[in-house]
Amino acid sequence: MATRRPTRRTLATVLAATTASLLLSACGDQTAAGQGIDGSGAGAGSGSGSGSAKSDAPLFAKLPADIRAAGVIKVGTDATYAPMEFVENGKIVGVDPDVAAALGKHLGVRFEFTSGTFDSLITSLNSGRQDIVMSSMNDTLARQQGLDDKGQKTGNGVDFVDYFVAGTVVYVQKGNPQQIRSIADLCGKKTAVQRGTIFEEAAKNRSKECEASGKPAIAIESFPTDAEAQTRVKAGGAVAGVNDYPVAAYLALKADGGNAFEVVGNQIEAGPFGIAVAKDNPELRDALKAALAACIADGSYQKALDKWGAGTGAVASANVNTGS
Repeated sequence: MATRRPTRRTLATVLAATTASLLLSACGDQTAAGQGIDGSGAGAGSGSGSGSAKSDAPLFAKLPADIRAAGVIKVGTDATYAPMEFVENGKIVGVDPDVAAALGKHLGVRFEFTSGTFDSLITSLNSGRQDIVMSSMNDTLARQQGLDDKGQKTGNGVDFVDYFVAGTVVYVQKGNPQQIRSIADLCGKKTAVQRGTIFEEAAKNRSKECEASGKPAIAIESFPTDAEAQTRVKAGGAVAGVNDYPVAAYLALKADGGNAFEVVGNQIEAGPFGIAVAKDNPELRDALKAALAACIADGSYQKALDKWGAGTGAVASANVNTGS
């Protein structure tokens, strides 16, 4: 991954502007195609979005003809990652939906979010079920090339429009009963992660380092959803969890009123989150890049991040495939 690291911030200031409660259950992961979490196309976005191929939005003409006609960009997400994307009052909300809303104003279409399990999102994109994936997904060379964790080709890969930067961090039960100080302390210990994520990969990489130094491997427990991993740590079944920093920070601040978890150690392997687009859809990719650049320029992008206390993860410019 890229070595860029967002500025550190204290948990006391993280996400102070939001009052949304943290969900510790696997909500909405099996919603049907074309539906929002409440079955009504719940999502975010702004613009004409009426099925008409006409709009006064400045970047509307850059979109592919089928999306202009539909007035909608269908978005695959895993809505269990507060504050990035999560469910509140039956709606998918968070950083990603608000950034999408800002993009929609420049593109003249709305973004319709559908929640599914994280490790199925790229498949839903490549099958045509979704137009893009926007789900705190790390832009990595392997995903760009369609490679699995063993380096085997599994698909055509995707392009990423990179819109955020974050690193991986460890979280533990409040009070840190096992005295975990960093990911280096997890050798031989049960650690909960979500399957198919970059932080599962980070745990696997650290486990190899444990064994190489003569220590026991990390006992990694992988779950379909992040909420299940969180619950495992909360119940004491796992000593620690590994997650993206903004998600772990929100978890520590909000779960049980801030009494369930705490973050330990520094961020590692900071890199970009990207909006995933199919390789055969460069027109949509370039339209999204142009819209992100416009949102950065007019301040709506930064406003969307700051609303959720995630402003330190902002990118300075719109770029494609900067992950490694």
